[in-house]
Amino acid sequence: MIQIQIINGPNLNLLGIREPETYGTESFEDYFYRLRKEFPNVSIHYFQSNHEGDIIDKLHEIGFEYDGIVLNAGAYTHYSYAIADAIKAIKTPVIEVHISDVYAREDFRKVSVTGENCKKIISGKGLDGYKMAIEELI
Repeated sequence: MIQIQIINGPNLNLLGIREPETYGTESFEDYFYRLRKEFPNVSIHYFQSNHEGDIIDKLHEIGFEYDGIVLNAGAYTHYSYAIADAIKAIKTPVIEVHISDVYAREDFRKVSVTGENCKKIISGKGLDGYKMAIEELI
């Protein structure tokens, strides 16, 4: 069975509550439940952390075993060379996802240091960006 890991970074535990005009009103847990039902033949796992080191540890843990990683590193996207290096160091392909259109927001959000080591970046598709990334990985 194909194994996909979703990794969400800082503040994404507040989806559904945080800035609903930008990120929507659905919690990630509710979306994740629907996502797993949509891909019954894919083993989809979910991890969220507000801590950079935990995200790096998770990438190292699964980055040589899983078939794909969907990463929304949140604000770390724009400045975490440590996460970028972890992505580069592993074998599992990574697709970076952003719920909002980062290219239509503040200037600092238009730069992705982590995306340089990813297979693809999906931005501005709402939560469906995760679905699109999974489809790309399988």
